[in-house]
Amino acid sequence: MENSMQDLMNELDNSIKAIHPGDILKGKVLSVKEDEVLVNIGYMADGVISKEELSSDPNVKPMDLVKVDDEILVYVLKVNDGEGNVALSKKQADAVHLWDELEELKKEDKTISVTIKAAVKGGVTADVKGVRAFIPASLSSLQRIDDLNSLVGKTMEVAIIELDKEKKKIILSRKAVELKEAEEKKAKLWASLKKGEKRTGTVTRLARFGAFVDLGGVDGLIHNNDLSWKRVINPADVVSVGDSVDVYVLDFDKANNRISLALKDINENPWNTVASKFAVGSVVEGKVVRVVDFGAFVELETGIEGLVHISEISEERIAKPSDVLKVGDTVKVKILDIDNEKSKISLSIKEAIAKPQVDLSKYNSNDTGATLGDILGDKLKGLKLD
Repeated sequence: MENSMQDLMNELDNSIKAIHPGDILKGKVLSVKEDEVLVNIGYMADGVISKEELSSDPNVKPMDLVKVDDEILVYVLKVNDGEGNVALSKKQADAVHLWDELEELKKEDKTISVTIKAAVKGGVTADVKGVRAFIPASLSSLQRIDDLNSLVGKTMEVAIIELDKEKKKIILSRKAVELKEAEEKKAKLWASLKKGEKRTGTVTRLARFGAFVDLGGVDGLIHNNDLSWKRVINPADVVSVGDSVDVYVLDFDKANNRISLALKDINENPWNTVASKFAVGSVVEGKVVRVVDFGAFVELETGIEGLVHISEISEERIAKPSDVLKVGDTVKVKILDIDNEKSKISLSIKEAIAKPQVDLSKYNSNDTGATLGDILGDKLKGLKLD
């Protein structure tokens, strides 16, 4: 009987596990009140989590975080809080568990979602389940951000760059995530690119020779010649930075990261209808669009230009085309030749100028007077013919 009682006491002692401050235990929520949560931790006394120890957010309501029968991790603050209960902390248990979780995420190169809390010297801060994390300005984005305050309140995916559990230090990077996303977009674009296809992009930059368009991770170039069927000197006359444009893929070179694009519709080449609109020998009106040393280019209609060689400008000898012509002049020209294959038209201004008609009637006399025989008759009489 004594042995049986002793065995029962030993079994009872063994069933009540020993706990110590700093232990992390799993508990079951028994009740949720406005200012505290009661938890069964398998000890002789229940555990109590005050509102302050539930979360690092002072405004959070206990019922928004846990409910009855939830199983949660808790951190033992005190074995006896003075009222016979075990003082527990959920936020500290979360923090300890968080470091293990973050180390695993960093090891697996996974991202986490954070909300930017404040802009500070050199960067911005974010709260990672109660732990302050820092994002340096240089790692806040792929693009330069002049006003870090513009990031406050934004939620973003970030990579874990550095962890120091002892110093409670976390360094995050948004730039690393954007770089990875950009590489994935670039690889997807190159894999799907086809010559002749039509794509939508955004104009990112203008240069003297053309416009750059982002197709989704890779920029392509629209050369001035391919912006319009009309001659383009300044790309800004056709597009602006930020414009959404539909472009044709002319060619691409993945090895050199180059894509050639066209904004003009390749199916609307005005040269396709030249033969039906213009004929060799006809005189038409056009506008001077460019003057060069060897002549002048005259636009007959949008996208159709012809060359008036310097020798075809005037009957008089001229030193420079610019001496008699300027851009914007309206002139009449005669079409000398059309080469559809090379998209070239030869023109002449001097041939288009109406020449005065010579009166030949004076050389066709109707006078019935003396003939050539009459004039030479007397002289011929004196000649002896053998």
